[in-house]
Amino acid sequence: AMAAGRRVSGSGLRRAPQEGRLEEINKEFLCDPKFSDEEDLEEKLAVFKEKYMEFDLNNQGEIDLMSVKRMMEKMGAPKTHLELKKMISEVTGGVSETISYQDFVNVMLGKRSAVLKLVMMFEGKANESNPKPSGPPPERDIASLP
Repeated sequence: AMAAGRRVSGSGLRRAPQEGRLEEINKEFLCDPKFSDEEDLEEKLAVFKEKYMEFDLNNQGEIDLMSVKRMMEKMGAPKTHLELKKMISEVTGGVSETISYQDFVNVMLGKRSAVLKLVMMFEGKANESNPKPSGPPPERDIASLP
């Protein structure tokens, strides 16, 4: 395991500590009896991790309003400031201005319907229409990251 305090210079490795943290959280979800009957949990968590890192543009381990705003614009579904705030509070239960990875996964796996979840599902569906090679995605190790 990498030392958490060590800052790696160079943009290529900037994501590594973040990815390690998310991996740890994924492991906790995998061991959580609450999700034991969730199908393909490991694959879903891998996807959520990628998505979360796309959102979390400053690698802080949190998604803030600006990150959600940019992501929505990128998906072609821009939202007003008020709508964005509402999306975040739906996910966090109103206790935080930023979305942690735990919040994100809980919403994606939970039964509650949240705008963020619907948008993510919709985006997933939109991407599925492009034929992709079948089979599990290739394992990426840190060395192969650009």
